Amino acid sequence: MTETRSTEWAATILRLSLGILFATHAGLKLFVFTPAGTYAYFEKLGLPGILGHATIAGEFAIAAALVLGIATRWASLAGIPILLGAIGMVHGATGFWADSGGWEFIGVWIVALVVQVLLGDGKLALGKRLSFTVRTPAHA
Repeated sequence: MTETRSTEWAATILRLSLGILFATHAGLKLFVFTPAGTYAYFEKLGLPGILGHATIAGEFAIAAALVLGIATRWASLAGIPILLGAIGMVHGATGFWADSGGWEFIGVWIVALVVQVLLGDGKLALGKRLSFTVRTPAHA
């Protein structure tokens, strides 16, 4: 296996993992905390409650884009401010270590998103099939 092939599959595995991770976090807010609970929690943090709904929608949109492989780099970039907000508003005050509610895990998640931005779509990306770029023949 060439390095290029393994890099493409590594990007795919990372992309799918990040997409599933965003979907589970959005699902937690939607099905466990409920939209009303998420709204109230955001207000408790001093943020507009509607931002909770926007976060749920954003996380689901990012999840869908990553799992499908559509605009992977942009979706990965879009996830970073959401996670930085989670650090700044919730996890930063509890320190670094995840076992105390800190931002350790979220920090690694952000690094993984940056790596995804650098790697791109990988294999099995729907975005590659939807590309309308005009390719010039090699001999032109």
